[in-house]
Amino acid sequence: MTLTKLMKGSALGALAVAMTVTALPAQAEAAEAAEQRSQQDRGERQQQQRQQRRQERRSAQRQERRSERRQERRSEQRQERRSEQRQERRQERRDYGAERERARRQAVREVSRENRAEERRGADWNRGDRRAERAQERSGRDWNRSERREEQRRAERRAERRTERRIEERRAERRADRRAERRYQERRADRRADRRAERIYRERSVRDRAARSTLERRSRYWDGRRWHNYDRWDRYGWRDNNRYDWYRYRHTNRSIFRLGRYYAPYRDYRYRRLDIGFRLGNLFFGSRYWINDPWRYRLPEVYGPYRWVRYYDDVLLVDIYSGEVVDVIYDFFW
Repeated sequence: MTLTKLMKGSALGALAVAMTVTALPAQAEAAEAAEQRSQQDRGERQQQQRQQRRQERRSAQRQERRSERRQERRSEQRQERRSEQRQERRQERRDYGAERERARRQAVREVSRENRAEERRGADWNRGDRRAERAQERSGRDWNRSERREEQRRAERRAERRTERRIEERRAERRADRRAERRYQERRADRRADRRAERIYRERSVRDRAARSTLERRSRYWDGRRWHNYDRWDRYGWRDNNRYDWYRYRHTNRSIFRLGRYYAPYRDYRYRRLDIGFRLGNLFFGSRYWINDPWRYRLPEVYGPYRWVRYYDDVLLVDIYSGEVVDVIYDFFW
């Protein structure tokens, strides 16, 4: 009986040893296969990320090239318009100067004609009267040629003064016209300079914003042990994505957005409407206020130091290392 038991025990032990020996290589092979699969998955993910980055870079380069081409076309069109406008202005100035010169010559001719007519009227151009006067003067009156010459000279001087006055008036009018034209040209030049300065300022501001966006988008935070690099939150990009249309999703799933009463960390604290940039106390964004599953409410996933936090009926995106409010959605919950 003892021998039979001994034989049975030795057979079972041998069988167990054989099973363990055959199972160990199988487990090792399974572990190696799992590790190879994980490495392949990592390689595929890295390759996909690289392809996405290349596509983003190419799209950004294409947009930059398109914007540069548009700017070049606009600048060429502006230069053509300016050249055409300059030619038109030059032609208008030439026509205006020619008309002014013709008007001046016509005015001088009219003045000379008027002077001649006045001289003829004032001198009593009548031979019969002159003969009678000569007879009377010869008969007994004083013959004084010097007085007659003096009268003629006075009449000539008066006519000359009238002519000079008219010429001076016309000159003053031309000077006033030139002054008005100069002021108009100066104002136009000032407006062009202002537009040019405004355009330069806008272009510089656009370039500065682009540079700042690329520089300011990268940041890092200290978790108590080491520094972590991350991209700053873009509060406009995710709102353009239809996957995160929480407003429409709330209309069809109202019960999800009813979370009950909000209990503030302080007893006498009341609701205050918070804006982006406000810094909260650490009790307001403790783990009890976190939204651990943002996709349930069709909110984007967070990363780095960011957490979605409930604040009464609002939702805040808070940097838990600085307490800064990065993004806000008002009246999110019912």
